[in-house]
Formats: sequence, C-alpha cells, structure tokens
Amino acid sequence: MIFAYNKEHVGDTLLIIVADDQGMKQGVERKGDVAKITTEDGRIVGWNLFSISEKMVIEGNGQVTLSNDQLQTINDWIHEAGFADTLLADDEPKFVVGYVQTCEPHPDSDHLSITEVAIDQGKVVQIVCGAPNIRKGLKVVVAKPGAMMPDGLLIWPGELRGVASTGMICSAKELQLPNAPKKRGILELPQDAIVGSAFTK
Repeated sequence: MIFAYNKEHVGDTLLIIVADDQGMKQGVERKGDVAKITTEDGRIVGWNLFSISEKMVIEGNGQVTLSNDQLQTINDWIHEAGFADTLLADDEPKFVVGYVQTCEPHPDSDHLSITEVAIDQGKVVQIVCGAPNIRKGLKVVVAKPGAMMPDGLLIWPGELRGVASTGMICSAKELQLPNAPKKRGILELPQDAIVGSAFTK
C-alpha cells in the first residue's frame, strides 16, 4: 500500500494506491471527501481522500509514511463515509538490500540479464535487469512490488521481453542519491550490507 501526498501539484488530497490496475479501465465511487477507485473487474486499486489536512497533518512530500493512529483515522473516515472496506497496515519495507544469487543473459536481448535475488525473510525473486554492471555476488538495492520511486514510478510485477520480473534493482540515480554517478549502472552496496534490511537514503 502506497501513500502519496503532494499538496503543491495535486492539492490537499492523500492518494492511497493498494494494487496495480493492470491497464484496466477505472471507475470511481465518491462519498463526500472519500473516493474509492476500482477496476472494471471490481478490484479496489486505490482511494483518494480529499481535504486530508482537516483530518491530520501529513509530513513529507511524495511517498509518505503514516502512523497506525493515522491509518485508524483513515479507516474511521472511510466507514463514516459509508464504505465497508478497511485498510490494513503494511509496515514491510519496500526498499531492501538484496543479494544477487544468479545472473544469466536474457535469451531475447543483448543487454538484459535475468537474476535471482535473495531479499527479506529468505525469499528469492526473479528480476530482469538492464544494468551493465549487474553480476552474481553483488549486494544491491531492490525496490519491491508496491514501492514508489522518488520520481513517482510505481513498481509492480511485470514482464520484460517475455520474462517475469518481480521488483527492480536500483541505481543511485534512480534513488536520487546525492552525488549519484552519471554513467549507467546499479548501486553496488558493501558486502557487509545485511540482506533483507531496509534501505534508506
């Protein structure tokens, strides 16, 4: 679940993204200052909460983090508006340290690689990566599904050239780190970085 707030460009509205719409047509049901967004097959993919500053103070800009108390306030607001849905807390970090266990050339590309990357809780995911410096044995930053990149890009499971890819291996530039190198390539972390630990700027 992604919470996003940008008062200057979007207005006093908290955007809550709960799932990928997979390119489907969206419908909106609005009751007062609460709007539920669904796909044509009935899946809830998001909520818009208007005039959010009347309910709480949002710290930050772009992707923001809410406390459990704030989430409870949002659920109360959704119910008061007449919706029966409840949002569940998701405290799982979306940017984590990963370890590249395998790295093989993509069969249908001269620059893509297919990797298996260990992330949190012993889980291994397949990620297609186009960085020239990707290789087996690296510690890297993985943006997991449900992450929002600093530029607003949302990360969801997908395919690249017909191969499934779950998440993204990030460069310093994509993470908007200070003094990020201009040349292409993922961020290589120190070997003592702990796999599965949250990555923060």
